Amino acid sequence: MKIIDISWPINQDATEYKDRKTVLFKQNKIFEKDGARDSQITMNSHTGTHVDAPSHFLQDGKPIDQVNLHNCIGKAKVLDFTGVKESVTKADLQKHDIKKDDIILLKTKNSFLPVTGPFEKEFIFLKDCGAKYLAEKEIKALGIDYLGLERGQEGHPSHVDLMKKDIVIIEGLRLGQVIPGDYFFICLPVRVVGLEAAPARAILVPEFYSSF
Repeated sequence: MKIIDISWPINQDATEYKDRKTVLFKQNKIFEKDGARDSQITMNSHTGTHVDAPSHFLQDGKPIDQVNLHNCIGKAKVLDFTGVKESVTKADLQKHDIKKDDIILLKTKNSFLPVTGPFEKEFIFLKDCGAKYLAEKEIKALGIDYLGLERGQEGHPSHVDLMKKDIVIIEGLRLGQVIPGDYFFICLPVRVVGLEAAPARAILVPEFYSSF
């Protein structure tokens, strides 16, 4: 069975949103001294591949431990927007067959940016008109291949329109090696209680698609 890992690798050099630099690995036990290894991880809840909960931008939104995991698993469509220069719009999305309960993953030129190094301020994002269109389509989840879904949009309308429909938002995917098409998708956020986001491991399984 082929599994395609589309998660952002996390280390202390990993690119973080707006260069926050929150990732810290600390060794509590060293094998040569203690006969075991034990480590401590410190990082922002929006580091690398992560799931945003509605509480991130909605005052009464659900926290991450209450997100419906059913929406984080299922048939997914990887859509090719590598030719887009600034943002994915409604017009771009209308060129694809998007149906209710689809999981939509946006592959853009973001996927070819390095996983370490400075944050790319001009990353490709989802325009508010595109988010509104996807909300109207009633998809299950939306994933994008950088550390943010939008940039420079006052009031965060792309997030808000999706969150109001309980559409799961996944940021920080890596789709450079993925051929656009249909897959089975799994992306489960860590069960941390009460927070607005949590890191996740995201995979695609091509062979499973026809079984579900």
